[in-house]
Amino acid sequence: MILTNKQIKVALIGNPNTGKTSVFNQLTGLNQKVGNYPGITVEKKEGICKLSRGVKAHILDLPGTYSLNATSLDENVVIELLLNKNGKDYPDVAVVITDVENLKRNLLLFTQIKDLKLPTILVINMADRMDRKGISLDIESLEQKLNTRIALVSSRKGTGIDKIKELILDYRSLSTEPCVNASAIDQPYFENLQNAFPEHELYKLWLVITQDANFVELNRHAVPVPDTSSFNTKSRSELKRLQQREAIHRYQFINGTLKEGYKTDIHAAKGLRATLDRILTHKVWGYVIFFAILLLMFQAIFKWSEYPMDFIDQSFASLSEWAKNVLPAGVFTNLIAEGLIPGIGGVVIFIPQIAFLFLFISILEESGYMSRVVFLMDKGMRRFGLSGKSVVPLISGAACAIPAVMATRNIESWKERLITILVTPFMTCSARLPVYLIIIALVIPDERFMGLNYQGLMLMALYLIGFIAAVGSAYILHKLLKTRTRSFFVVEMPNYKIPLFKNVAITVVEKTKSFVFGAGKIILAISIILWFLASNGPSERFDNAEQIITERHQGENLSEGELDTEIASYQLENSYIGIVGKAIEPVIQPLGYDWKIGIALVSSFAAREVFVGTLATIYSVGSEEEGTIKNRMAKETNPQTGGKLFNLASGVSLLLFYAFAMQCMSTLAIVKRETNSWKWPMIQLVFMSAIAYVTALIAYQVLK
Repeated sequence: MILTNKQIKVALIGNPNTGKTSVFNQLTGLNQKVGNYPGITVEKKEGICKLSRGVKAHILDLPGTYSLNATSLDENVVIELLLNKNGKDYPDVAVVITDVENLKRNLLLFTQIKDLKLPTILVINMADRMDRKGISLDIESLEQKLNTRIALVSSRKGTGIDKIKELILDYRSLSTEPCVNASAIDQPYFENLQNAFPEHELYKLWLVITQDANFVELNRHAVPVPDTSSFNTKSRSELKRLQQREAIHRYQFINGTLKEGYKTDIHAAKGLRATLDRILTHKVWGYVIFFAILLLMFQAIFKWSEYPMDFIDQSFASLSEWAKNVLPAGVFTNLIAEGLIPGIGGVVIFIPQIAFLFLFISILEESGYMSRVVFLMDKGMRRFGLSGKSVVPLISGAACAIPAVMATRNIESWKERLITILVTPFMTCSARLPVYLIIIALVIPDERFMGLNYQGLMLMALYLIGFIAAVGSAYILHKLLKTRTRSFFVVEMPNYKIPLFKNVAITVVEKTKSFVFGAGKIILAISIILWFLASNGPSERFDNAEQIITERHQGENLSEGELDTEIASYQLENSYIGIVGKAIEPVIQPLGYDWKIGIALVSSFAAREVFVGTLATIYSVGSEEEGTIKNRMAKETNPQTGGKLFNLASGVSLLLFYAFAMQCMSTLAIVKRETNSWKWPMIQLVFMSAIAYVTALIAYQVLK
């Protein structure tokens, strides 16, 4: 039966590394959004897919899960959603994504979902690898044995996607009968369970009981099922043994099914992956290769983005000048030309470099290499009190500390999880990148050593410094926190594959858009506030700046432009923002900073990238001088020495300050949420700020 004029709710479910995200991207394209499930930090991805005959599918990409026996918060989300028939996200049809090379393991989850009596489609992905691996499938036999319809898909080549849409459209014709009788593992127990709760599905009752025993208690408000706690005919250990028997029972069925429907040529070539793994995870060459990849990545970030950045910088400078010349003189024009345009330009200029960073990270993840990095670094991480699973949040920290801190929920040991949470902000996130890039461009020469650009080397050094600070702090915390724990690290090595252009492109667009719009809202608001504070003052010195400066420089034969610059500078010093900056200047002067940089440091606590936008706004207020923000910063002088304000000493000091400082209130908020206490984020703030100040102080005093 074909439906029309309706939105079909689809749940995309599968093991990690089955190409689920690729299928999701093929179905939804850029018509997708990312958020969090209410009340928790697990990512929620959903999108719209247009089907034929005016029908749309609302597709929910559920977190990767190996089975419905939850061992993590991600898997718990999947179970709660599938148990709650009254929930707004409860699917009309489940689409289970499997990998043709790991079909046996993937089918365990499929058979469990079938037991929920939910219309279920089986998608066998990576069909393009079948010939190379000598795999042949009897689709008709598999469909009959598994009681479902199958779509054979290659998300890489885009084949089979129309078949998925066709099956979703016709989901009402799918059989909802289970393919495995799970109750056979203990018939009397399941009969008693059904008799006790005759109005409820038997397998849902079983999941409710085992979920509470296995991981965490279900949210009874979210899942409208009966309280089975009184049904205590089995202990936790007995329930665990029953779960094991269930898995064995299911695999016996799966083996019998695949015996007829799945054939593999044992003579198929299979040596390349093992050879690559030996090289990429080698205890010496693995690190050398990873270091070389990072080096090339940071060189490319600087070199490839040079021209688009210069174009954007010059365009915003010209736009600001155009606004001043074309719009009628007044407060509104000053707000546009000196506040909004420079503030937004301070973020937009870094889109090329941030896009390139996400491009490289996406390629490393899509190719399967990132899993090898995690495996390679596991043993080394344990010496510092971190779990192998800590590597994932630390690497994620290169994008943003907030989701990286959330990712620690997969670490079972509280001690290892706490240490990872506390040290992750040392990793250089993309919000620090704009600060690094503008300062490096100002103080590090654009020259080469053995073919390597000094600026790219400096950027890589800052990333390494962040990593060293993270593992060093972890070691200290490991020694201070006395709790003894032992955990095990399991990571799946996906097959190597050429990254899909569409997946990489969607990731780059979505991540860059998220960064720009997330930062843009903050910077827009702060730019307006800063412009107001810099354009107004409380005293007569601000109001009478023109008269005071004209009298002070009388007889000095200053040009009109020089006089205007002196007036603007005097006004700025006596504005509200100038008074605040002057108040904190004694504290930051030993680091080589003036009051303007001090204002940027304070405002960047909202978000690190605000630093550049703040300086762009401050240097634009009242300025008649044309030019880009980079040029204006380069011309700033230190009133004490008369030399350039942004020189090697002050530049390195600033870079080190931002490398170590906890400069983001959002990260503090998420740490408080994850640790359920203000104690740890406050310790984190004080510790990181102290390291940042002392390191920046030493660097400036030595280099000046």
